[in-house]
Amino acid sequence: MAFKSKIKTIEWVENVSRMIDQTILPKEFKTVDIATTEGMYKAIKDMIVRGAPAIGIAGAHGLALSAIELSKSVKNKEEFLNKLSEKAEYLKSSRPTAVNLMWAVDKQMKLTQETQGSIEEITQALIQNGIKLENEDIEINKKMGDYGAEVVPKGATILTHCNAGALATVGYGTALGVIRSAFAKDPTIKVFADETRPRQQGARLTTWELTQDGIPTTLITDGMCSYFMSKGMIDMVVVGADRIAANGDTANKIGTYTVAIAAKYHKVPFYIAAPLSTIDISIKSGEEIPIEERNHEEVTHINGDWICAQEVNIINPGFDVTPNELITGIITEKGILKPNFTDSIKEVFKGR
Repeated sequence: MAFKSKIKTIEWVENVSRMIDQTILPKEFKTVDIATTEGMYKAIKDMIVRGAPAIGIAGAHGLALSAIELSKSVKNKEEFLNKLSEKAEYLKSSRPTAVNLMWAVDKQMKLTQETQGSIEEITQALIQNGIKLENEDIEINKKMGDYGAEVVPKGATILTHCNAGALATVGYGTALGVIRSAFAKDPTIKVFADETRPRQQGARLTTWELTQDGIPTTLITDGMCSYFMSKGMIDMVVVGADRIAANGDTANKIGTYTVAIAAKYHKVPFYIAAPLSTIDISIKSGEEIPIEERNHEEVTHINGDWICAQEVNIINPGFDVTPNELITGIITEKGILKPNFTDSIKEVFKGR
């Protein structure tokens, strides 16, 4: 089945990074061109671009933009590399939880050490590698989709949380990639998307994506998943991830942990779909994953209007961590990792 939506979330075009502005979807569809390091930092921080894989590509593009900027004023190679390293750390600080950002920027910095030649040659190498990573992302997602489709029961209703689709990647998606691949084989597949407070990525983005592809989608509020599971109306859960620890503990959008607990109680399989670049083998467990605290206005306001008493205290973590014992499997481009995740993750990273 050929899907109608051909979403390209982020791409390198004539020395700018062109991306879909996800802050205004679904009311308006437009792209913005990012041409500076500062512009990329702000685009990532303000969630113009979002989703761990897409943020990773944004980081790779961002460092290429940094090199272009620096090459105009810095002529000494050593100084150029030192300043580029500072730009790399700056970009990585924009969103601390999603490890794909660190992964992609670090790959770019490693390339600068391996590239012999002038500042111009290093800059071109960074541009070309950013494009390469961009193109690889879509192929990785399609592989994940094919592996994930194998565990989707015929006629299943799948619950997903937040947006782990084409908009969270360069294209196709992680969790929604699994859904797309499953639907291509079995058009009786249906989806429940929860709204995903406080930024409504499920309501705004996931429903927009899936309806574009003609995939039957029902929007529910975040608190409804247990009700529908208890009625036997949800057959499995597939979500994305922003960072996975070496033991399989997984950080994803706030509210994922709640869904996983409900799924465990109701014996509903709960899958993570994420590329290997989202697995951070340098940390042993989810306790070590830094959790981003987001702007409090995300909670206190909807469409610019206050929804609560202005004197109330606010806490707004952007992510929570789902313990590995609640996870049925982790769908990757190399296959589906199963418990014991410490062993299966170690095995898939062997020799990498």
